[in-house]
Amino acid sequence: MITYSRVVASTKSSASAGNHVNGALGDRVRSLREAMDLSLRDLADRSGVSAPMLSQVERGETSPTLAVAEKIAAGLELTLSQLLRLDETKHVVVVRPGDRRTRRRRGHTVEELSPPLPGQRADLSVHTLAPGAATGGPGDPPMHEPGSRETAVVLDGAVEFFIDGARHRLGEGDSVTFDADLPHHFENHDKAEARLIAVVAAGLRRG
Repeated sequence: MITYSRVVASTKSSASAGNHVNGALGDRVRSLREAMDLSLRDLADRSGVSAPMLSQVERGETSPTLAVAEKIAAGLELTLSQLLRLDETKHVVVVRPGDRRTRRRRGHTVEELSPPLPGQRADLSVHTLAPGAATGGPGDPPMHEPGSRETAVVLDGAVEFFIDGARHRLGEGDSVTFDADLPHHFENHDKAEARLIAVVAAGLRRG
């Protein structure tokens, strides 16, 4: 459990280090924002923190209060401790089931298993499709950056996989690897829920 005193102690320690630490936090906020493809205005709308204030934080010109930092963290879909890296021990980050970033849209549930670290080149997620549900619809995550490659494994149930005009039936235990920057999506035509795990690695394909 992250106690208030621990957060305060960490913040005081950061403040005592001056602009160097402020700049490090600012760099982290900028990296996370850019990784989510958000503009300063986008993050301002999501967090309730003004764009000018966010710009000052990212440039290391100001140290945000705990209240402001918590709003920024929420706008980045993080907890305050994750933003301040209080949950990290050296280079190990543990994500508990209850701490997973989760999105639900039209019967499609996405649970992010990978922590949102700056510079991360691979993401692991679990997708659950209710009967009749599909991925890739309006509001779902966009196609991945050029050169990305994805591997998906069906854990439970069965799905129809559509990519670049082709269709593939995948059952429990089946896996598929494909170029993730091509138009693709999964559909569940069965009466039972389907689950699959997906790994997306950025920029691996050559030629």
